[in-house]
Amino acid sequence: MRQFEPGVIIYQRENDMKRLSNQQLSALPAAVKRPSYDRSKVTPGIVHIGVGGFHRAHQAVYLDELFNQGLGHDWGLVGLGLLEHDKAMAEALAPQDCLYTVVEQDIRGNVARVVGSMIDFVHAPSTPEKAMELLCDPRIRIVSMTITEGGYNIDQATGKFLTSNPAIQSEAKSSAPKSVFGYVVGALAERLKRGIAPFTVLSCDNLVHNGKVAAHAFCTFAEMRDPELAEWMRSSVAFPNTMVDRITPVTTPQTKVLAAEMLGLEDQWPVACESFKQWVIEDSFCNGRPAFEKVGAQMTSDVTPYEVMKIRLLNAGHSAIGYLGYLCGFEHIFEIMGDGDFQKFINKFWNDEVTAHVKEVPGVNLGEYKRSLFERFSNPNIRDQSLRICSDGSNKLPKFLLPTIREALQKGAPIKLMSLVVASWMRFMNGTDEKGQTIPMNDPRADSIQPIAKRGGESPVELLKVDEVFGDLGSNEKFAAEVGAALRELYQLGARKTVQKYIA
Repeated sequence: MRQFEPGVIIYQRENDMKRLSNQQLSALPAAVKRPSYDRSKVTPGIVHIGVGGFHRAHQAVYLDELFNQGLGHDWGLVGLGLLEHDKAMAEALAPQDCLYTVVEQDIRGNVARVVGSMIDFVHAPSTPEKAMELLCDPRIRIVSMTITEGGYNIDQATGKFLTSNPAIQSEAKSSAPKSVFGYVVGALAERLKRGIAPFTVLSCDNLVHNGKVAAHAFCTFAEMRDPELAEWMRSSVAFPNTMVDRITPVTTPQTKVLAAEMLGLEDQWPVACESFKQWVIEDSFCNGRPAFEKVGAQMTSDVTPYEVMKIRLLNAGHSAIGYLGYLCGFEHIFEIMGDGDFQKFINKFWNDEVTAHVKEVPGVNLGEYKRSLFERFSNPNIRDQSLRICSDGSNKLPKFLLPTIREALQKGAPIKLMSLVVASWMRFMNGTDEKGQTIPMNDPRADSIQPIAKRGGESPVELLKVDEVFGDLGSNEKFAAEVGAALRELYQLGARKTVQKYIA
């Protein structure tokens, strides 16, 4: 077994089971959903950058459902991998004709579907010219992306694009693209030169105003190259805001076994997820779009209330139980949610501190929404790892939790439980759990933050000075005091007794 990135595991073939492919679709069991459309008639319309598990279980499924209705066959997906290890994806997908299995895992049972909306996958480092020509193809009218919360090169404290980043400065001066910025901006420049209409840039990452963040990042990079290009992009390219939601755990060897059992075929790139999915999209596109509303996506003029609700309750809620649960020794989120102390903690976290800072959302009852989150987190068939939730915390916390703390401080509202969550991240970043075992780190700032966490121990003073995470919030006396008190408790009492103390 070789692991190339979180969520993508390539397995050695252990038997003579036939491989999932177009030729084998007719051999699937009747219970397995599969493309009812002629895939040879689907033409490219969307390039997606960052083809991880979430995209495969979310946007690609919406398009597959649309194609099954006989609609939008000119909006086929082409995956684009910009990283060296994305080559593993290309190698896994090619023999399968870009087909893969999505296993929806619900408390009532599992449902498998084979998704056919992705019609090709291009590995940019291996074929940069092909990647650029793909992005310049007039048929491509949307470039969507899931490049993670930290992939936009934004200063957490100021919200500004980091033009001082040496890699960004080098790429801005080069004609050879490497990153998402080089490829997207380079393709838009070439389309302008050739008289080809621009594509819409559609961010699907967990960021409030993700479209606005993307617009700032890509246009600022363009300005570093050519101010006139940046001006054209600001006036001609659309960057819709979106809210995306579907819990999608890391693919494991068990996922591959489960998919094979349900299909009777080998799938080297399956993905498991919950049955729930949601997509709210700002209806602002510059070059057409699929009829997403026909398959359950919600088109709106203002995504903000949905974004804030989801990020502050779901994403921050995941972080709230993830770090503390991991420190208590829980491997999976559903196991944490089966614990009485954590059931009280998450409800207290939501109800006593967070909900007051979530505005009303059209058509949504927040009480029912929180109850649904409780049920989704508790789903025993979704074996979502607490370690996955704990990954990339230096990028996630400033977006998921710290804005709520800022608002609470301005209003004089309580921040005790939220501060405990911040302290649990600091304790986690020490790199050693309560049994003295090394914690596997998956955070882009681990090399700089972990030594500070180790050196500071029970004191958060140095960590609060990490501007990339806390900005000016780190100098707030009340916040510093609350985090300091919580961090001391975690070191002196341990996570379990600290949670018990905070819910008492």
